[in-house]
Amino acid sequence: MTYKITLIPGDGIGPEVTSAAVRVLEATGLKFEWESFAAGAEAYEKYKEYIPKELNESIERTRIGLKGPVTTPIGGGFSSINVELRKRFELYANVRPIRNLPGVHTRYPGVDLVVVRENTEGLYSGIEHEVVPGVVESLKIITEKASTRISKFAFNYARKMGRKKIHSIHKANIMKMSDGLFIRCSRNISKEYPEIIYGEHIVDNTCMQLVMNPYQYDILLLENLYGDIVSDLCAGLVGGLGLAPGANIGERASIFEAVHGSAPDIAGKNIANPTAVIRSGILMLRHLDEQDAANRVKAAVHHVYREGKHLTRDMGGTTSTSEFADKVVEAIHSKDLVVPAPPVQSPA
Repeated sequence: MTYKITLIPGDGIGPEVTSAAVRVLEATGLKFEWESFAAGAEAYEKYKEYIPKELNESIERTRIGLKGPVTTPIGGGFSSINVELRKRFELYANVRPIRNLPGVHTRYPGVDLVVVRENTEGLYSGIEHEVVPGVVESLKIITEKASTRISKFAFNYARKMGRKKIHSIHKANIMKMSDGLFIRCSRNISKEYPEIIYGEHIVDNTCMQLVMNPYQYDILLLENLYGDIVSDLCAGLVGGLGLAPGANIGERASIFEAVHGSAPDIAGKNIANPTAVIRSGILMLRHLDEQDAANRVKAAVHHVYREGKHLTRDMGGTTSTSEFADKVVEAIHSKDLVVPAPPVQSPA
């Protein structure tokens, strides 16, 4: 079987890290047909569209995407390509597993939690306008439909993955109607899953609790903006965004992506860390139900980190992007690679 995958290399370091991830995924022996498209400023230069029609059609056709980072202008310019794709294809669930890699020293060894973020509304609806000069109004949209849908997703995910606890994160002490609706939907869904412990924490307290004791959490369920902020904080617990995978799941399509930026200052130097995109590729393999291949890539990445001889500069090494991918590929092909037998749906 050949898997047709929409590939969005991105810009900055995107083409380098996605190229490394593609080589690693192909080393599993699975067959892929990559449909590659530009997005953002590069796409606009070619097609006069930030998200070309051909890219949309490809995602509609393949229903699976692997994406590198795309630069988003700050304070002006075009809208976030990430946000636009999530809204366009109703990629309503953003999933970010947060787990330590062997050999990466952090303050908190053995962290194992998952951030589940509503991906289509909240303040990220992008509904804002200037009321009068110097006064801007931004609307936060929370609906019962979306809040119930993401809550149902989180509890189904917990049941499928053998997780035991979910905390719904909110600011309902201040935003009593919008955040209040979000947690009421979470509470209602929690009643259908009596085997899963349900709790609620205020978002600012959650940030403090995470840096004091992240082990108290299992799955964090958040609306859009809180999820974006808290998931980056959680990535910092295990080594940073260069290691953190991400998945955007919907009924029509799913896109797997590195959650870090495009780092234009080091673009083209072959020094960026491709781990986040590779681990996102592992999530993609699990989504395709290619569990053996996913487990082998995961074991290979862990082997390279555990050995510690071929790490990129951000991890204290001198290995290039392409050389790191070479070592992961070499480990995948090694007869001596130890592939543990984790739960079938074990994350990246």
